[in-house]
Amino acid sequence: MKQLALSTLAAGLLALAGSASAQVDPLQVRSWAAACANCHGTAGRAQPGNEPLAGVNKDEMVKKLKDFKSGAKPATIMHQLSKGYSDEQLDAIAGWFAAQKK
Repeated sequence: MKQLALSTLAAGLLALAGSASAQVDPLQVRSWAAACANCHGTAGRAQPGNEPLAGVNKDEMVKKLKDFKSGAKPATIMHQLSKGYSDEQLDAIAGWFAAQKK
């Protein structure tokens, strides 16, 4: 019984450690998102002719980014840019843009 309690405690601590490392500094995410400003505008508010990202649904944006990264969605530059980020980073960037006002 004591061994089971220790195993459960160890598993819980590992889970907490994993979730703590999954948190990303919001300033870091904002810095990653700033790389998108050349085409998509500051804070995702694009000039006419470019796709705005501010306020876009996060799940849809993540899907697009992962499709660019895998090559499933054709692109001129996005497939190259998206490959520079992990899936977790793309998720964080999409969340940042989704939280911006249109």
